[in-house]
Amino acid sequence: MRQKLLTDAQLRFRWPRERGTIWEVEEGTILTPSAKDFLREHGITLQFTRAGQTPKAMTRVPIPVRNGRAVYVDAATGEELAEKGETMTHLRGNLLVPKTHPRIEFRGRLDSLMAGILEVQVTAEEAGEQTIAEDLEELLGAAREILAAEVKEQPLPQMRLLGMDSGGIRHCSHHVKKTLGIDHPVPQRDMGRLCVELNRLRTQARETELSAARAFSNGTSFCRTDIIEGLNRMSSCIYIIFCRKLAGYYDREEQR
Repeated sequence: MRQKLLTDAQLRFRWPRERGTIWEVEEGTILTPSAKDFLREHGITLQFTRAGQTPKAMTRVPIPVRNGRAVYVDAATGEELAEKGETMTHLRGNLLVPKTHPRIEFRGRLDSLMAGILEVQVTAEEAGEQTIAEDLEELLGAAREILAAEVKEQPLPQMRLLGMDSGGIRHCSHHVKKTLGIDHPVPQRDMGRLCVELNRLRTQARETELSAARAFSNGTSFCRTDIIEGLNRMSSCIYIIFCRKLAGYYDREEQR
């Protein structure tokens, strides 16, 4: 059974409607660090119920409707808003945050990364490198899984990319000489357009990872380390594809 994730945004949504010091949630629910901070600040104690029991609190709350229109909620304060201003956007459902919110900035970076993957796929196909385009399709799927996990606030499934698990990806990217027979390459323009674009894509993935780290940090600790690690492995995979191209790996694959 998939464990549920309880975030501070969910708690803030519930707080204006059901104040109290004891809230019940289903046994096995995972709390994000920011959710723990919220509970501590508001003096709330959680009681865990067995699976199958209906919690007395923390159940799904219907989005309030007034005069036939949904009421927006400020995710930071729990305040109800009559309308969504131009400077606000949806964090999830009717929860609104400023467009400068770190998680919104992260989503934009992730969106740009996916666009970048598509661009390099086109370059690869035009260069006759169909296998590279297919490898990048795996990464595109992983990026979409990361986006879904972030927006739905669900745990990210364990990734397996380029035939490797997380540990294998890390090992391969750190030991290029051992795994591919070449030294760690320094990007040069004479490597050709595809390699130059792969290197740029690698930097985009790393920038997206750093954006995720900012979005899911409270200054002293991190939540959503699954997303941060997933993006780290994605940037490593792009580096591996870059190195494989230079090492002639894809040429040998075509000959098999």
